Amino acid sequence: MTDYTPLPSFPAGFHWGTSTSAYQIEGAPSEDGKGVSIWDTFVRRPGAVRDDQTGDVACDHYHRSAEDVALMAELGVNAYRFSVAWTRIQPDGEGPANPAGLAYYERLVDSLLEKGITPFPTLFHWDLPQALEDRDGWLDRDTAYRFAEYAALLADRLAGRVEHWITLNEPFIHLAYGYAFGIHAPGRALMTDAIPVAHHQLLAHGLAVSALRAAGARKVMIANNCTPVWPASRAPEDIKAAEAYDTLHNRLFNDPILLGTYPDLSAYGTGPDLNGTVRDGDLATIAAPLDGLGINYYNPTRVAAPGPEHGLPFQDLPIEGVPRTAFDWPVVPDGLREVLVGLADRYGAALPPIYITENGTSVDDKLVAGRVADPDRIAYLDGHIRALSEAMAAGVDVRGYLTWTLLDNFEWAEGFHQRFGLVHVDHQTQTRTPKDSYYWLRDRLSELAAEH
Repeated sequence: MTDYTPLPSFPAGFHWGTSTSAYQIEGAPSEDGKGVSIWDTFVRRPGAVRDDQTGDVACDHYHRSAEDVALMAELGVNAYRFSVAWTRIQPDGEGPANPAGLAYYERLVDSLLEKGITPFPTLFHWDLPQALEDRDGWLDRDTAYRFAEYAALLADRLAGRVEHWITLNEPFIHLAYGYAFGIHAPGRALMTDAIPVAHHQLLAHGLAVSALRAAGARKVMIANNCTPVWPASRAPEDIKAAEAYDTLHNRLFNDPILLGTYPDLSAYGTGPDLNGTVRDGDLATIAAPLDGLGINYYNPTRVAAPGPEHGLPFQDLPIEGVPRTAFDWPVVPDGLREVLVGLADRYGAALPPIYITENGTSVDDKLVAGRVADPDRIAYLDGHIRALSEAMAAGVDVRGYLTWTLLDNFEWAEGFHQRFGLVHVDHQTQTRTPKDSYYWLRDRLSELAAEH
């Protein structure tokens, strides 16, 4: 495909890749000793997932990883972010490692390295062992210590071959959707009573950083979802609502890691100790220096002062006048530049190098005569990569861009109804068909590689 303007130049050694997560693609939920995760449980709750679909097979990546690694190699990426299913390593979330689970991820890492693809494993992408959830999950401080033990088991086997490690994926989304609103596993609807989940995830991150480094991990980071927050007007009450939302979505999971303090959470009825959840020494553990910060970006958020029916110090409003994805999310590429420049302004020298660990779009793709034409996805990627270049030109240190996602996968509560992949998957036959966006990105990466 040659009918697109070349992308801006990027530094030599920049990481270009794709991201996936275990529950969304692997399948094989009980194979080789794997235990039960909260998503294995949640999908069996009637009505929890659209059309009661499950990830029991998903993309069958557990059996087709060689095929999928070959697709990445043909795409020309040099990085792949995947997540490890905790219950493949520790079926009940504690105890000795399951040899078959370790061997699976060892094979995956080796196959990536053979193709010149740098692995970026994420240790937790929302699939907590059900055995730990039965003991109150992330509401229980002990889960943080179990997570650190799991991290050590994995790093003991792989640290010699894996340079980049990611502890948690989007702890804000897991807090909000899983524990506050109940629309993701484990399906709790605790609203602001879920705030301790934030601290225990952050503590797990900090403890895992120490465990990973002790096992020889060289570079450690976390992947946070960030959004520009736009007040609906310049009215003081809308600005106050925007500040409250920014605190919850962006600052709650960045301030403790980068500054060693929690932001002002009084709008949510809690003080700096999160109503007794924070103990002496916790913030020092959480603020252990990092080698990078993963940023997942999809869209801005527009908020206004809440009405009495909302129960939170803000209300979401739609963003008008922009394209929308099949998920009905607004498409605002410049929001990525805004997020990155905003992080640099807010945190200054405390901000480590950034990796875009997720960015992509859902499109109502159709396979017609062996081809998937997805010009909207191409436009999305092109616009966001250019916005990323603008942020870098403004001085933000960004080291990689990993798009979401390689394969059409199990999209959580939406089941198989949202397609984010560069590769179309027929979930009946598991046939993979690269989309036009796959070939567009392949050609753009080839052009960028030729510059160096």
